Amino acid sequence: MDATPTAPPRRRWTGRFEITSVHVLAGILVLGFALAPLLIRAGTDEPAFQAATTIFVSIFVQAIPFLVLGVLVSGAIAAFVSPDLLQRALPDSTTGAICVAGVAGMAVPGCECGSVPASRRLIDHGAPGAAALTFMLAAPAINPVVLVATAVAFAGEPAMVAARFTGSLATALLTGAIWARIGRPGWLTSRPAQHTHGTDGAKWRVFTEAARHDLLQAGSFLVVGAAAATALRLLVPAWIYDTLAGNIVAAIVVCAALAVILALCSEADAFVAASMSTLPLLPRLVFLVVGPAIDVKLFAMQAGSFGRPFALRFAPLTLLVAVACATIAGLIFLGGAR
Repeated sequence: MDATPTAPPRRRWTGRFEITSVHVLAGILVLGFALAPLLIRAGTDEPAFQAATTIFVSIFVQAIPFLVLGVLVSGAIAAFVSPDLLQRALPDSTTGAICVAGVAGMAVPGCECGSVPASRRLIDHGAPGAAALTFMLAAPAINPVVLVATAVAFAGEPAMVAARFTGSLATALLTGAIWARIGRPGWLTSRPAQHTHGTDGAKWRVFTEAARHDLLQAGSFLVVGAAAATALRLLVPAWIYDTLAGNIVAAIVVCAALAVILALCSEADAFVAASMSTLPLLPRLVFLVVGPAIDVKLFAMQAGSFGRPFALRFAPLTLLVAVACATIAGLIFLGGAR
């Protein structure tokens, strides 16, 4: 029998035009190129415009390399990881699969932008939803790049590395365990799985197509999330740090909110937290644990990849668990509320 894969059937024109993530990203890019000269001339003398441009570009440029890494991992999972292999790698029990997925996050250097499409692909290939979501939370928070960056940023406080690792891993595992109990399949948008395990040529076609699809989808929502983070970040007054220095509870709440609003890349957020020198270490730890778990950029990307019903339930759960785990880890490793 001839094993040569057949070409996928061409889509027929149905008379209806549907807007997809490809159209959204292409439209934003075209609009940006068209309006760039006008905006630059209009905002040259405006400090607010310059600040907004700097923030947006920094978020986008920081995230793009790791987003590319994530979609390459996603494409590799689609093309080269068969459902049988995935089932053999993960334990049969949901609890065991969650634990393995959490620890596996240590081996994937990337940020939260890349972990979203990768976890979506894991679910498409039959991985338990709770395990894939655990991996999504653990990978950007406990990988070696993030831990080294934290050690460099807090050179005088080595306990911050252990506190961040413990708080972030606990957040991933506990959130995954809770979702395994309360999550419903209907809350996740379904999409047809793409399983091709024939010739090497077919696998590479699946790899390139899956990576292209996830890059366009995640990239479009990254643009929306970065724009929202830029708008919100400019509303935070600079004097808020001094006001909160003497109120640990309020400082924890505000640092958690700042982590959600600022939407920093997990490879760079430690240096921002270290610069908040007027705040105690505990709220800064909350900032570091909450950021890679949930922010406005991640919420937009999760809504695009998993659906709005999922994001509206998963985001508040993740935020509450992250704040609690970070606070407990800080009390243990940092010697109290300091």
